[in-house]
Amino acid sequence: MKFHRRSTLALGLAGLSAPGLVRAQGSSGWRPARPVRLIVPAAPGGSNDILARIIAEPASQILGQPVLIENRAGAGSVIGTEAAARAPADGHTVLINSSLATLPAVVANLPYDTMGDFEGVAVAGFSPHLLVVNAAVQARTAEEFLALLRANPGRLNYASAGPGSGPHIGGLVLMARMNVQAETVHYRGGGPGIAALVSGEAHFGTPTMASAIAQVRGGALRALAVLAEERSPALPDVPSAPQAGMPGVIHEEFFPILAPKRTPPAALAALSEAFRQAIHRSAERVNEMTGVAARPGYETSAQVMALVQSGIENYTRLLRAAGVQPT
Repeated sequence: MKFHRRSTLALGLAGLSAPGLVRAQGSSGWRPARPVRLIVPAAPGGSNDILARIIAEPASQILGQPVLIENRAGAGSVIGTEAAARAPADGHTVLINSSLATLPAVVANLPYDTMGDFEGVAVAGFSPHLLVVNAAVQARTAEEFLALLRANPGRLNYASAGPGSGPHIGGLVLMARMNVQAETVHYRGGGPGIAALVSGEAHFGTPTMASAIAQVRGGALRALAVLAEERSPALPDVPSAPQAGMPGVIHEEFFPILAPKRTPPAALAALSEAFRQAIHRSAERVNEMTGVAARPGYETSAQVMALVQSGIENYTRLLRAAGVQPT
């Protein structure tokens, strides 16, 4: 799926001056009384985990309490997301989950209400997915790889981070738009999926740039395309999807941060201000390490949840067009 790329990183941070943020940070008067849990509903090493660990440190400094990462993997992020939805709504639990908007499109009976059980806190950024192959795969370009898939229908496998995850959706989009077949293998998050790709257990995948960029730069994985309309400054030598001959294979991820529904307004405001400031402070490091870039327009809970709703609608439309029904 494609979200309109409205800005570069610099534009995304325009107007967020440090003094203004500092003033806003203290405006609600609420502060956590104990450490804040930041639930990552996947195993360590995936894009949500990496991003959460980068922004947790400055968020801790701003809130005056540690922000502790809690990995709750399983069921394509459903287990951790349900844990966040059921947590006390007292401001001491937040969730980061880039699969939040995809799950309603592929899971028929979620144990929580995506739009009804959460309040928006912030959006940590946006990142395109990649088409990557294990370094041993005999394909140097996307064109060569697609020819390999067509010559071996269903014999190569791709690494999913779990049902409904971004990498799962990316593989489905690739196969539907390019008319190729492969075997789907679900792992317990982006980190295990990347490990399978590096080891050769999986032949290819469509991970987020955040989870795969280090392995691509180190040569353990070969990136054949950035699944976006344009090349990414983080991987300038990798062609965009249209340049690689896959104009319809556009797939981008966003990282919403949320709190349980009915979190007190003062707590929600303080969390929002703290995490937005943490994202601002970490922007350069995040972009360099993960290729994730912030954008303006997500300063309120309603704006965050509107993005999630739009994502649900777009993913559902895309997957139904590809013949994928919820199970």
